[in-house]
Amino acid sequence: MSKFRNFKMVDYVIYGRGSFNQLDEILSPNRKGDAPMIFLVDHFFEGKSLVGRIPVQGKDKVIFSDVTYEPKTIYVDKIANELKAEFGTVSGIIGIGGGSTLDLAKAVSLMMTNPGSSADYQGWDLVKLPGVYKAGIPTLSGTGAEVSRTTVLTGPTRKLGMNSDFTPFNQIVLDPALIANVPVNQRFYTGMDCYIHCIESLQGTYLNEFSKSYGEKALELCQEIFLEKDTWDEVSDDKLMMASYAGGMSIAYSQVGVAHAVSYGLSFLLGTKHGVGNCIVMNHLEEYYPDGTAEFKKMVEKSNVEIPEGICSGLSDEQFDAMINVSMGMKPLWENALGKDWEKIMTREKLRALYEKL
Repeated sequence: MSKFRNFKMVDYVIYGRGSFNQLDEILSPNRKGDAPMIFLVDHFFEGKSLVGRIPVQGKDKVIFSDVTYEPKTIYVDKIANELKAEFGTVSGIIGIGGGSTLDLAKAVSLMMTNPGSSADYQGWDLVKLPGVYKAGIPTLSGTGAEVSRTTVLTGPTRKLGMNSDFTPFNQIVLDPALIANVPVNQRFYTGMDCYIHCIESLQGTYLNEFSKSYGEKALELCQEIFLEKDTWDEVSDDKLMMASYAGGMSIAYSQVGVAHAVSYGLSFLLGTKHGVGNCIVMNHLEEYYPDGTAEFKKMVEKSNVEIPEGICSGLSDEQFDAMINVSMGMKPLWENALGKDWEKIMTREKLRALYEKL
């Protein structure tokens, strides 16, 4: 008899331009006495007008999260431990920013209630206790972090998410007005994260009609935005926000593949940002995703974005081994991409040759 995954989704979703203005009303029923709401805000917004719109009350605190690099387990632990020392408990963690800030908010929420270090929970279904209330408000679109059951973290020995049913947000606020005026390069890299999710999900061995329906819609939106439209406007922002959501949903019941598995190694060793890393790898994946890679290159050209080259030149054998170890550890991704016998197809030597091209 087949055993089907019982899939945990975000509890509440609000969508629409100006929906951020309802944040106070959304948070009020989730406040517990005088325990504060903690707003983890991407440091990009420090001194910007968005901060003045955050509905701070009582002991509430705004923490500007440093996401120059993707979240590290030691950073998650530091924030959670400082909050416990200062407040004991909190009503909730509200993440406002791009994928890294949203992942940080999910991880801190979980570490307010689970013992030990966040590094102890890097893997699948290791988290045992629900975190405190958490809400995610994306100001970049593409990563799908707003809907995923993981929070991608770099630990002492690996880059791997806290993948669990306790990880998804209780609430997300999808306000396309918040992603206006994102720099072209940044918007492209996060948008391509979504596009690559779709290619990997739709061509994966884990594919089913649930993930296919979301993946096909997200792919169609990405093609409209990055290939068919000549100017970027509000409608583009609306579409990209929904592409991110649908792309995230498409991998929730399936998985990503080669680009993500390889880029995890890059970010672990070199600190390469997730979206940029995916693009660097996707540029060289004709063998695995011939049509997707060709279309990706057209999108790069149309958006007039330069994809970094040669980032692995001059690395030592030890450094290549470190990346290969991280990448090979992403077993569900490789199995989705290449099937159950993936280890016969993607050997360490073959993966090393791929890294040398990047």
